[in-house]
Amino acid sequence: MNEDGATAGHGTLSRAGAPAPPGGGPRPDVAVLGGGVIGLVTAWRAAGRGLRTTVVDPAPGGGAAAVAAGMLAPVTELHHGEEELLELNLAAARRYPEFAAELAEFAEAGIGYRACGTLAVALDADDRALLRESHLLQLRCGLTAEWLTGRECRRLEPMLAPGVRGGLWIEGDHQADPRLLTAALLAACRAAGVRFVRQEARELLLAGDRAVGLRLADGERLLAGRTVLAAGSRSGQLAGLPAEVPVPVRPVRGQILRLAQPPGLPPLLGRTVRAVVRGEPVYLVPRESGELVLGATTEERGWDTRVTAGGVYQLLRDAHELVPGITELPLVETRAGLRPTTPDNVPLLGPTALPGLQLATGHHRNGVLLAPLTGEVLAETLTGGELPAYARSCHAGRFAPGGPGGGPADRPAGVRLSEVTG
Repeated sequence: MNEDGATAGHGTLSRAGAPAPPGGGPRPDVAVLGGGVIGLVTAWRAAGRGLRTTVVDPAPGGGAAAVAAGMLAPVTELHHGEEELLELNLAAARRYPEFAAELAEFAEAGIGYRACGTLAVALDADDRALLRESHLLQLRCGLTAEWLTGRECRRLEPMLAPGVRGGLWIEGDHQADPRLLTAALLAACRAAGVRFVRQEARELLLAGDRAVGLRLADGERLLAGRTVLAAGSRSGQLAGLPAEVPVPVRPVRGQILRLAQPPGLPPLLGRTVRAVVRGEPVYLVPRESGELVLGATTEERGWDTRVTAGGVYQLLRDAHELVPGITELPLVETRAGLRPTTPDNVPLLGPTALPGLQLATGHHRNGVLLAPLTGEVLAETLTGGELPAYARSCHAGRFAPGGPGGGPADRPAGVRLSEVTG
């Protein structure tokens, strides 16, 4: 069994008589399943509260964030019926400057946090009407968004197409670079003493009515005081989850492109530009490094992470209508990732009905934005505190049978209960 810093044989016993954790040493207080941004921020904050913490992931630092654009956009991401999510997103956005400054200690390049604002634009009358509707919703929610004419939009971003009919300037919607953020969180975890088990987990281990850890791919058991499922869209696929603890997280595919700004030329854009083109959303996120991120499709395709010709065509076509000069840039990467999505698009955070098991998953399109808040919430609940008031809409048990999310819960295929003695 591979673990950062140590290797141990099977069958080692702790002084309490239970199998010692892989790699030796005391049993962890917390085992976090998933080494993406959400799992890493959870582990880092838990370790900062003095909890011995282990992350289980065959390749820590991956996950949906490796594909994400990193828009910190509580205002432009607002949709009808998501007012509770708005409050959560705004709370996370307020924490970002301090969060970025704290992580800068662990990453020479920082996390790519840019307070550059966002410009949302419309190309035709129909798209302009949709944008006007979004503006009215933002104003009803007390948000700050300024309506601009097409000429005013082009004054901010001269490379926009002449046909832009109008737009919204949202000064408070910013950006971070998810890949830099992930690297910083990995370094912060190591500095805090977090251990990494580079394996898949096959099963949640139960002793009586309590979760007590994970069975790993090599058959070894990692016992822990508390277990956190932070495995993104696959969180609900773990065997051993009892029926009374549903984790209704499904994958939603998003395809994304990365283009490079040729050296020596001025950047094509200075800030994030978003639009709805023929009813389809598109965004362009310029990095200080010269990279331009273009995304993203929204597709219900199960676990399929293949990039499609249609997806690439759609993104380039719509972006070209917004910024014609984009076709002159080199295309350096095409990727597809899976957003972990709940039925109400709100994440699942904190304790479940099963003692010893907590959730940190289901962040949909807001994982990077909600990272600082998720770490804060889980650090509180893992140390015996209650779910903070601002995060109660994220209650992990709201989809349990008879819970506020309503509806029965089916046990995932192949799930079995395990009894651990020791």
